[in-house]
Amino acid sequence: MKNLVRIIAVLMLVVSSLFALPASPASADRALNAVDSMLTTDFGKKIDLNNSDIRDFRDLRGFYPNLAGKIIKNAPYDKVEEVLDISGLSETQKQRLQANLDSFTVTPPSKEFNEGDDRFNPGVY
Repeated sequence: MKNLVRIIAVLMLVVSSLFALPASPASADRALNAVDSMLTTDFGKKIDLNNSDIRDFRDLRGFYPNLAGKIIKNAPYDKVEEVLDISGLSETQKQRLQANLDSFTVTPPSKEFNEGDDRFNPGVY
């Protein structure tokens, strides 16, 4: 009887391990939603001028909150360099932008990031 219980237990482990196999990379790519798939692009590595919220600018000295707010208000941008054309920028702000152009990227505006003014108040406290 003990042998029968052991055999059943081993079979159950084998069968359960077959169903617990990791998903193939191809199926993992299909499971990404629109926001997750953006993280695999420059958006996940740089500040996206069309989609990043105001808090993403905190690590750049002199950007948060005033300059970051101006950048967000004047979006969307087609090229990173267009951020230098914002009217009303001081010379210092233009210099800061110029010095940090490599920190930015531009992707098409995404409704997941832009609806409801979430870029100014993303609700992270």
